[in-house]
Amino acid sequence: MTTQLLSTELTNLIQESKRKHNDLRQAAEKSLEELKGIRATSEAHLAAELSQKVNFVNPFVIACGTRNAKFTGIAIVCLSRLVLVTALPRSKLSPVLEALREATSAGLDVQLKILQALPTLLQNYSKEIQGDLLVTALNICFILQTTKNGIVNNTSAATLQQLVMTVFEKVAAEDKSASDGNFVGEAPTGDGVVQLRAAAMDAYRIFKDICLMTENQRPEYLRFTGLPQTFGLELIESVLSQHAIIFTDSRHPEQAHILRTGVMPFVIKSLSGKPNFATSVRLVRILYTLLRKHLDILPSEGGEALDTLTQLLDQDTASWRRALCMEVFRGIFSEPPLLRRIYTFYDAKEGEKDVLQNLTATFVRVSTEKPIVIGLGHQSTIPVANPYANMGGSSDQAMLEASGVTGIIGGSVGEGGNTGISSQWSTVRVACIDQLDKTEPPSVPESYIYALTLSCITSLSEGLAKFILPLTVPPDNRARKRSAKQPETGRNSPSLADDETNTPKTALDRAATQNSLDRSGSFKKNPVPLNPLAVKDHPLHAEVEICAAIIDECWPAILATCSTFLYAALDSEYYHGLVRAFQKFAHVAGLLHLTTPRDAFLTTLGKAAVPPNVFTACSNTGVSKPTAASPVAEAPNSILGNARGLLSVDNLVTPVGAAGERQRQASFDANTIPQTLNTRNLLCLRALLNLGIALGPTLSGSWSIVLETLQQADFVLFTTGKSPGRTPIAGKGPDPRAESEASSLLANFSTEIRAVETAASRLFESTVDFPNGAFVEVVDAICGLLDQRADQASETSSRPQSSASLSTPVPVPSLRTPSGQHRRLVSVSTIVPAGPSQEDQFALAKIGEIASINIERLLGYPPDVSGWTRITTELISALSSVPMPAQIRNRAAGILVQLILDAAKAVVGFDDETRGRVQLRLLEALRDSLLPLQMEDRAASVATHSTDIDIHKIILEGLKSLLDDCGDALLSGWEITFEVIGSIFIPRKFGNDGTRDIGEQSFILTTRSSKLIRSAFNSLQLICSDFLGSLPKSCFLILVDTLYKFCSQDDDLNIALTTVTFFWVLSDFLSGKSKLLPITDTLVDDPDGISLVEKASNAEDASSDAALWMLLLLRLTTVTTDGRLDLRNSAIQTLLRIFDAYGERLGPEAWSVCIKSVIFKLLSSIEEELEDVGKQNVDEKTRHDWHDTAVVVLNGISSLLANYLDVLTVHPTFNSYWQQLLGHFATLLDFQVLEISTATFKALTQMLSQSQNGTKQNFNKTTIDLAWDLWSRGVPVSKKGNTGKVTDNQNCLLAYVAALRDVYRLIQVDLTVDRIRRMLRLLREVMQVATPGSYVADIDHVTPLQGQVLEVIKLLRTDLSGAPSAVISQTAEFISLAFLEEHAMSSQRNAQKRTYVAMSKASMSILQSLIVSHASDVNIYSDGAFLTALTALSKPIVLKYRFPIITKTEQPWRLSTTSALVVLEATLPQLHKLEISRQNLQDIWEIIVTIANGVISADCEAPPDRVNIAEDQDFDISSFLKLRDLIIPSLGGEVVADKTRKVFAENLFRMSIIHTPAPTESALIYGGDGDDMIGLSNLYKPRRGRTIDPTPAKRVKMCYVCIDELFALVSNHSEASTPHISVQPPTPAFPPPNAAAATANMPFESPHALHVRLARTAAPYLILRAALTLRAYIADQPLRGRMPQPLSQRRELSRMLERLVELRSEPEAIPDTANVESESRKHLLRLYPLLVGASSVAGTSGDEGVLKLLTKALEAVGSELGI
Repeated sequence: MTTQLLSTELTNLIQESKRKHNDLRQAAEKSLEELKGIRATSEAHLAAELSQKVNFVNPFVIACGTRNAKFTGIAIVCLSRLVLVTALPRSKLSPVLEALREATSAGLDVQLKILQALPTLLQNYSKEIQGDLLVTALNICFILQTTKNGIVNNTSAATLQQLVMTVFEKVAAEDKSASDGNFVGEAPTGDGVVQLRAAAMDAYRIFKDICLMTENQRPEYLRFTGLPQTFGLELIESVLSQHAIIFTDSRHPEQAHILRTGVMPFVIKSLSGKPNFATSVRLVRILYTLLRKHLDILPSEGGEALDTLTQLLDQDTASWRRALCMEVFRGIFSEPPLLRRIYTFYDAKEGEKDVLQNLTATFVRVSTEKPIVIGLGHQSTIPVANPYANMGGSSDQAMLEASGVTGIIGGSVGEGGNTGISSQWSTVRVACIDQLDKTEPPSVPESYIYALTLSCITSLSEGLAKFILPLTVPPDNRARKRSAKQPETGRNSPSLADDETNTPKTALDRAATQNSLDRSGSFKKNPVPLNPLAVKDHPLHAEVEICAAIIDECWPAILATCSTFLYAALDSEYYHGLVRAFQKFAHVAGLLHLTTPRDAFLTTLGKAAVPPNVFTACSNTGVSKPTAASPVAEAPNSILGNARGLLSVDNLVTPVGAAGERQRQASFDANTIPQTLNTRNLLCLRALLNLGIALGPTLSGSWSIVLETLQQADFVLFTTGKSPGRTPIAGKGPDPRAESEASSLLANFSTEIRAVETAASRLFESTVDFPNGAFVEVVDAICGLLDQRADQASETSSRPQSSASLSTPVPVPSLRTPSGQHRRLVSVSTIVPAGPSQEDQFALAKIGEIASINIERLLGYPPDVSGWTRITTELISALSSVPMPAQIRNRAAGILVQLILDAAKAVVGFDDETRGRVQLRLLEALRDSLLPLQMEDRAASVATHSTDIDIHKIILEGLKSLLDDCGDALLSGWEITFEVIGSIFIPRKFGNDGTRDIGEQSFILTTRSSKLIRSAFNSLQLICSDFLGSLPKSCFLILVDTLYKFCSQDDDLNIALTTVTFFWVLSDFLSGKSKLLPITDTLVDDPDGISLVEKASNAEDASSDAALWMLLLLRLTTVTTDGRLDLRNSAIQTLLRIFDAYGERLGPEAWSVCIKSVIFKLLSSIEEELEDVGKQNVDEKTRHDWHDTAVVVLNGISSLLANYLDVLTVHPTFNSYWQQLLGHFATLLDFQVLEISTATFKALTQMLSQSQNGTKQNFNKTTIDLAWDLWSRGVPVSKKGNTGKVTDNQNCLLAYVAALRDVYRLIQVDLTVDRIRRMLRLLREVMQVATPGSYVADIDHVTPLQGQVLEVIKLLRTDLSGAPSAVISQTAEFISLAFLEEHAMSSQRNAQKRTYVAMSKASMSILQSLIVSHASDVNIYSDGAFLTALTALSKPIVLKYRFPIITKTEQPWRLSTTSALVVLEATLPQLHKLEISRQNLQDIWEIIVTIANGVISADCEAPPDRVNIAEDQDFDISSFLKLRDLIIPSLGGEVVADKTRKVFAENLFRMSIIHTPAPTESALIYGGDGDDMIGLSNLYKPRRGRTIDPTPAKRVKMCYVCIDELFALVSNHSEASTPHISVQPPTPAFPPPNAAAATANMPFESPHALHVRLARTAAPYLILRAALTLRAYIADQPLRGRMPQPLSQRRELSRMLERLVELRSEPEAIPDTANVESESRKHLLRLYPLLVGASSVAGTSGDEGVLKLLTKALEAVGSELGI
């Protein structure tokens, strides 16, 4: 590609330079020759060759020097390609660069290509291009940068920057690879001079010259001036930021010297001079880069720079310049190591400026300089936009925002009226320090400075926390937390919600996560955090001391700044960040044991959480807001007691119903609600609580700050009924965004309350460290509160007007719906509690919380010592107390359950003995909690019963959770588990017979409530799924009865269905325990099943497992007659599945027992149900459902018994229960239901089909005869048949016929003709009663049923006497089905009817094979089977085109013709050999003639579509000739009736007519019933001629065949005669004389005699046929004159005359003519008058051809007359 380009361009140069530039042309020609001389195989090879050709680039250098645009363009393209492939000679780099420089004056394309080539040149020739060459390259960029074209200007600037970066990259590469030698120069440093290598020297000179040009001084090295200052500053910043490592004393002190002596002073001086925006931005960016990356080498200069920035921030009036300074500080504060380094360099050193301290003090002044702008007030507010600014400038603002102008922020237009700090108007889209494309300063929001101040404070806190917090974790604890792979959630990382508007789920999930991690003994797992200051030997100890010093020095300023903003107008984002920063600063101070700043921050945070004015207002109110329903209790006087009570999840959710409406109204009614806390107060409170959690062990006396604040918050919330306080807005003007934010905070109040409650609850988890005595005292105290409330509740319940169970309590502002607690409970009611229950809620919550926290204590010590007994007794008393409000009782139950669950989880790791003892204690507690609810004398009010059910449900769900969590570790208490599960059923005496019917169960088995079923079932489901292996043996009988109970209950069908599957699970488990169960007849000797129960319950009995398994099956069998369809079907399938899975382990005797006890019982019960639903008063759906059930039973039983038939047949009683089984099948068939009949025969088929697999013992003739008797009962029909509704019985009949195949396979050895006839009758009946079904038309393919029937026909044995006749007759009948008049003769058939065409065609093949195989069987002829077969085959042949159905494959008539020929060929020889009656023979010959006539005839007037008449004609001609060979001359036999021969001849005559005769000749053709010759005299009478030429017949070839056949029949066949025409060969079917002589019923006749009879019959028709042709010629031709006769008529006439002349007729065929003697020309004598007349006409018309033929005929007559 390069070669082609260079060659092309050199050629162009030569062409263009022919006239004026001889030197250029010559150089180009030489280069072209050199190029052509190179045989390069690749680009690399070419480049290597060219780089050796020193003069190759000469033409391009010369071209650039010509200043000719065209030459220059070509040269630059070629030079760019040579640079790209590194093909320039090293010695030519200087001329090439000079050429590029000269080409800079060319056009735009050339300039851009030059700039494109320079970076590649510098990269590919980096070693060569240095010093002056490098200067030249840079100068090219400088030159191009001065152009006025913007594209070139910008591109050259980018290229220059890229080249400078490349220079410094070469320095970095040189530093890595070069040795100490190769120095090329020296440069000054602060300590003298330093020797430099080439790349370092270039970099030094270039960077120094850039700095000089930026300062508007003359460069020392570069040959260019006038560099724009902004671009110079950008180059300096790029070098400093991307190659910072080079500017260090250790690497390149000369570069560091430039920074100290040149760059830094210039930047500081320039900033002090207040330059324009564009220059200021670049100066600040350089300064920021130097502070970040080069502070170590610029210690004094860095301090001066920071001081300058601080002064500008404090004193400058330009907002954009202050913003630039603050953006630098924001970047510094976001890098904690940099901040610590600044403190170390300056604040920590004596004599240095306190840079950081001054900066934070400046933050204080900045934050308070414009209180109106930040909306400073007595509490935090929401910022408000200036409404007038929005109205006046809305369109301008919209245009600015839509145009996407960089630097324009929302709300900045007219922003002077905005109040507060908001992300909507206090930020800019692009920071000022990043706006390099601006020349004018952007509009900076007035509050932007304060937003940056907040960002600095936040970054400072974040940096301190991230550095200090990890150092406070003890080493072992740190390792544990790393392995847990989750964030620290203990004291070391107090967390705040990510967002003030976080969803409730977020807070709850976080609480759940924390409590799941740190529930029991949480503080033991989180020891006192380390004080990093105390760890002297830590490698980061010095850094820690710096952090402590920063806090100690700067905390007053930080606190003052934060305090200012805490009471300013901030939006949610800024306020949340401020609180987080406040919290983290205090946290770090506390961890470093800096008590003064810690306490100061805690105090400030507490005042922000509960503003003094709010607390004072609530104190003046004294009590909570009164309501009309009931007075509210006095405010509690205990911080600990009241904090958890009110700040709890169950009391702090959003109210519903009337209470919610009241609260929504109250939130907007400032006149009626005292001042209360808002969401931001709660945020501060939560931050304070988190600090308490994190710093608890280190707070010492400072706990009072946290607890007093919590107490005050609790008091305010209780007093105001926890009405959410609306966060005020900083301003009076309307601001929809501020209103929306205030509404969002208001709506999020309850979410924040829950988060606060989570933090508050953890404050009390320290009770885990209490000794037992102190802990029990706490428990007693809390229980005493509950006892006191219970006494009051009892007194209240005695007053009807305030009964909690009879009246609906009015909502109270101080109460909320109890919802999910911070830890998971099993069930919690959502009823709004009445006023007096508040203390009960608190007490119960405290019991649950303390018990959960101290779970290890409760389990590790005796129940009396640990407080377990006291806690559980109190909770059970509360949940069962009738006077208690419902929600209190539910809460007590939930807490008890949760306590048990926690205990069960905690005990898993104990030893087995302890674990079993504790587990029993836990389950007993569950059972004991239900005992009071099950007492018979318990109060039965509606409200009490409903509450009892709810509590019962909670206990049951608790049991499920217990099993779910710890079921695999449960060692004891399983009996109690089943006792709890069974508690939902009302106690009753459960029958053990397993045979109760469903009607009886509905009265006996009842449940306490349908709500309890699911809860109880969940536990049962868990046991059956996962814990069967853990159950003791004594529990399995209980399990079976429990499963039966759940199946029998009517409340929940899904549960009943699922329970059925557990029978399978249990069976599988029992069968897995032992390889073989001892099931014998004695096992179930008691019909009531009592013995089974006794044996199953006796674990010592060896047969207990077998008894239990049988009892399980009997219970399941009872379920199979349930009234619910799905349930009983599922039970049936499960029952059979059990047998199928375990059947391989059952022996013959066991199978016998199971079949008699289970299977037959199942069938009997189904039959009884079918009998019942068969009555008239049962609805159709129920009946149909039971039919489906019966089908399921039959399918299942058949599959089961078929699979295990080998085992079943071994037992001696097999025939007995086989007979019973078929008896059941017969009973089911008697119901006459198609679905059941189908399933029955399929079942029979499936079982019989298995019998062929090997020899079956006891599967004998009796067994087979029983199966035959069942099948031969009759074709299955449906009772619905007489209702007029058509039912599809195809499937049923298919199953019926399929069953016959297997029955026949078994009985064929002992088959009788009677059975065959019975089969055929039933098969014929099957075809008669079969409905059309849903199959496609049976024209080309048989239906499945037809196919099955034909397959069975093929299977039947025909070696029995009489069997062939029966099968042939039936097959013939199947053929005829398609051609019966009602099926075939109407083209407008009903689409639903069957055509039987495909079946008929298939039957033809079967019939052909049958007859050919049994052709020698005289019975098929004597009993009419053969005649029936021929008759059936003749029907489609005779119909032919009149049959309206056209098949896609071979047409029925053609197939029938073929079959008939094959059959006749096989049977005709037998007709002479066998003793067949004369009448039968005559009938047979009559049908044969009918077939022959059908072959030659065809109704071609209106043939169906898609019929090829010519092809069919050829087929018929071929078939006729074959048939003629078979029947001639046998057709002339004496036994054949004359009428039959006449019919044959007459049809030949009629089919031989080619042209339609004249109407006057119809009498000649169709008239005459007497002698054959009657009417021939009329032939001589002329008829009237006609001029209409009739069209020839459509089957002309067949007509001529028939004419020839007539001539052949009449011709002389005597042995002495010598025929003049070719006759057909002798009939193959004609027997030889000796065989014929042996035939008794057919005496031998000579062939001549046979031919004579045929000739005598055919002669009149031949004469008549010839006469018709001659008469037509005599009558019609004169009318034509000399016009020739039509071609078809002339051909017919010629053919007829030729054959008449050739014919030697049989002398005896035609009677003699009077007075004339003739032997073989009598036919001419009869036609003599017509011949004479025709001769006259031919002579007149001049038809010489006809006249010649007629002359021959007359000559033959003359010769016959002796003339």
